[in-house]
Amino acid sequence: MIISLLDLFNINEFVGVPISSSIGVTHLFDLLQLPFMQRAIAGGVLMGILGGFLGCFVTLRQLSFFSHAVGHSALVGIVLGVLLEINPNWTLLPFTILFGLGALFLMEKTELASDSVFSIAVSGALAVGVILTSFLSGYQGNLMGVLFGDILAIDRGDIILIIILLLASMGFIFATWKTQILLTLNPELAKVQGVAVDIHRYLFVVLLALTVAVSIKAIGILLVNAFLVIPAATAKLLTHHFARFMTISIALGVLSSLLGMLGSGVFNFASGPSIVVVQFVGFLGVLSWHQWRQAKAFRQP
Repeated sequence: MIISLLDLFNINEFVGVPISSSIGVTHLFDLLQLPFMQRAIAGGVLMGILGGFLGCFVTLRQLSFFSHAVGHSALVGIVLGVLLEINPNWTLLPFTILFGLGALFLMEKTELASDSVFSIAVSGALAVGVILTSFLSGYQGNLMGVLFGDILAIDRGDIILIIILLLASMGFIFATWKTQILLTLNPELAKVQGVAVDIHRYLFVVLLALTVAVSIKAIGILLVNAFLVIPAATAKLLTHHFARFMTISIALGVLSSLLGMLGSGVFNFASGPSIVVVQFVGFLGVLSWHQWRQAKAFRQP
């Protein structure tokens, strides 16, 4: 029998409804003793580090729409796994890589603007994904878990996968640190100096696509881009020093994950959207402070 899309999340309830509401958690201490909450906190911290780390390069290289496109296209990979009756991760991960590399290849080989290429690619992928869902036997149209995710449902395997990806990402970036900084700030100069720009660009896209893929279970297709963009964009308003920029971005990613999950457990809100709301409110607060500071400096003689 073909498995349901909800089996991807390994929970029995309607995904999107906080698990805590079904078990009557009334005290924060009790909530933190629950195994699924401990796994969620570990996963949230790791994803906060990973998103804040790679998000610095995503925002500075203007790849925000790229990660958005990869996230939305992931529906095809998930549905393919369901149709083939295998763990959707085995189809989701390679599909996001192929989509990311294909979109980047099209962007480089056409004269169209990058946002146009990504928009066309993600529209086609989404359309194919929706069509494929019509082939699911017994499917009831419940895509909430796929669209919005549930970080409370991640298991030990997900955490191990995130750790591996985090170590691989940091290993690659730090091993080629000077090259990555040059590629971020001045790719034309990097090319003149003999840097293999295309190879580094494609490798980074692979890491970015995998990051989006492993984050979908926790955050969902619609909100996964927030983990990469909002903490880094907020940190960018606070400093122009790259090392501090990265440190603040990672700290904001971790802090927003913790606050969002705690708020989700205490107030019975959906976990993924709660984290993104914390990130959004934090961004608005920092943006308001930044604008006030600039206005104050402008008024001074």
